[in-house]
Amino acid sequence: MLEHMKGAIFDLDGVIVDTAKYHYLAWHSLAGELGFPFTETDNERLKGVSRMRSLDILLEIGGLSFGEAEKLAMAERKNRLYVEYISGLDESELLPGVRVYLSALRARGVAIALGSASKNAAFILDKLNIAGLFDTVVDGNKVSQAKPDPEVFLTTCRELGLGPQDCVVFEDAEAGVAAGKAAGMNVVGIGRPELLKTADLVISGLHEL
Repeated sequence: MLEHMKGAIFDLDGVIVDTAKYHYLAWHSLAGELGFPFTETDNERLKGVSRMRSLDILLEIGGLSFGEAEKLAMAERKNRLYVEYISGLDESELLPGVRVYLSALRARGVAIALGSASKNAAFILDKLNIAGLFDTVVDGNKVSQAKPDPEVFLTTCRELGLGPQDCVVFEDAEAGVAAGKAAGMNVVGIGRPELLKTADLVISGLHEL
C-alpha cells in the first residue's frame, strides 16, 4: 500500500502536530463563558469535525440553543481563542517523525498534501516551518462538507492530479478514516486500533514509518 502510493494526504491535528489540546482549551473556555463544564472526554466527540458542527455538539452537551447569528459569533470567539493559543507554535511541536517522513516521501517523488477541516491550516504549517514540504493544502476554506463526508479528500486528489486509488490518507480521527474510505482511498490510522477499526493500517505515529 505505502510502497505504491503516488500521493500522501495528511490530516493536521493529531497527525502533523497536536493542536487538539489548544482546540480543547478554546472550547473549554467558551463553555465556561456559557456557564457549563466541558471535559476532555466531551472533547473526543469534536475531533475531526467542522467548527460549526463542533459548536452544535458543545451546545448539545450544555443543553443550550441559540440562533444562527449567535452561533456564528460564538464560533468566531472560539477561533480567536484558538489562534491566540497557537500563535506561539514552532517546529519543536511537530509530532515525532513528521519532518523525516515527509522529506523521505518527497525524495521518492510522492506528492504530499494536507486535507484538514481546519481553517487555520496554512497558518499552522508556516508556524511549524514545513509549508514548503506540501504540494497543496485543502482546508476548511476550500470545502464546505465536514468529515466523514469525503469532499476534502476528493478535492485534494483533484488538486494533485491523481485518482483516489493512487492516494493514501493519514488520519487520527474516526470521522477522518471514514471520509478516506468513502473517497475510495487506503487509510493509515494514527492512534489506537480499537478506535480506528476501519483503517487499513494503524500506527502510533509517523515515526513508525
